[in-house]
Amino acid sequence: MIIIASANGDIGLKQGMDILKKGGTAIEAVESCCWPVEDNPLDNSVGYGGYPNVLGVVELDASIMDGKFLRAGCVGAIKGYRHPISVARKVMEELHHVMLVGEGAEMFAKEKGYTAENLLSPEAEKTWKDGLAGKFGPEWANDGLANIKALISQASALATDPQKVAGTVNFIAIDGHGDMASSVTTSGWAWKYPGRLGDSPIIGAGNYCDNRYGGAACTGLGEIAIRTSLARTTVMNMRFGMSVEEAVRAAFEDMRALGMPKDKVNMNMVAMDAQGRHFAMSTNPTADYAYITDSMDAPALIPRARFEV
Repeated sequence: MIIIASANGDIGLKQGMDILKKGGTAIEAVESCCWPVEDNPLDNSVGYGGYPNVLGVVELDASIMDGKFLRAGCVGAIKGYRHPISVARKVMEELHHVMLVGEGAEMFAKEKGYTAENLLSPEAEKTWKDGLAGKFGPEWANDGLANIKALISQASALATDPQKVAGTVNFIAIDGHGDMASSVTTSGWAWKYPGRLGDSPIIGAGNYCDNRYGGAACTGLGEIAIRTSLARTTVMNMRFGMSVEEAVRAAFEDMRALGMPKDKVNMNMVAMDAQGRHFAMSTNPTADYAYITDSMDAPALIPRARFEV
């Protein structure tokens, strides 16, 4: 049994492994792994404390996938519910749909008994206001509504996060039955245009899992993963006989066809084959990822391979 994650997921790995050791499923594990990250106000890319959109509203995205039957559940641009991964799992298990977004996702979360709350932490709100004040002048905070039109028109220019432009957390697990599951949850691109969806809630882009071959999940600039179908491409590479490392490297090569300036290419992936062999790659030269097995007392962090853009 094994679970791998992006580095910021290390705080959830032991909780997930405890579930697997008790006979729980990979789906249960990858959902529970997300909760400590979604609750962490110090992680400005996920859940409570995540940086808001350009209007100061925290919009969350998440997806979960069952590798045994290729079932999936996704939510996008959901506001007011700090555990979108759990809402996504409910979508997968209780609806005939795969994805709900916006008001529909929020209505469904309420129906399932989740409690709505304000997800904009004081620290994230201050960073947001300070950033906008720097753009429009100190009077912005006192007359924000007057600047809505200007905010919307300059959303792209404001979409820069002082810590991480686009962060996320993801998990891939294999349970005691050999079944796989994967999960991704995020607050998305800081200062994004309202309603923007990245790759995290999109099956095949930021998340894909298939018991027969393996799983892959992404963090970084989601638009890249969407345009290249990065997660499913990686899994299909394994289907056609590549090792997990070869599969990831080949999928990353597709990014060269996008014609983007090198300094704009921000992408990270964790991947694992059906036998539990794992590999991770990043355009960041210092990125790590985390993993835990049933023989380990605590998770370990190891370096990702570097992709030279």
